[in-house]
Amino acid sequence: MYTDEEKKECLVSMGEAMQILGVKWSFWVIGELANAPLRFNELRRNLKGISTKSLSDVLRRLEQARIVHREVFPTVPVTVEYSLTDKGTDFLRVYSAMHDWGEKWTGPDHY
Repeated sequence: MYTDEEKKECLVSMGEAMQILGVKWSFWVIGELANAPLRFNELRRNLKGISTKSLSDVLRRLEQARIVHREVFPTVPVTVEYSLTDKGTDFLRVYSAMHDWGEKWTGPDHY
């Protein structure tokens, strides 16, 4: 079992992670970038229903958390490409585990 101190540290770490990843659209953006780097408009098209402002906000937040890398290419017009950092790629293990849990335990038979 965990000590009270270990539980407290775990909850703090999980809370910090949820501050970043619990934002609407974060999981979908990470999922889209899991396959390959994408430009802003490619992400927006793939994430049907997300507004330009929401996508900008999520990308900025994920970039500040060093989960997403933003690269600017000096083209005309400027091209901006987003990709997962090592930290973002490491999160894909958690992402996959959550997917597996959802497949197993959600749906009409599990409510």
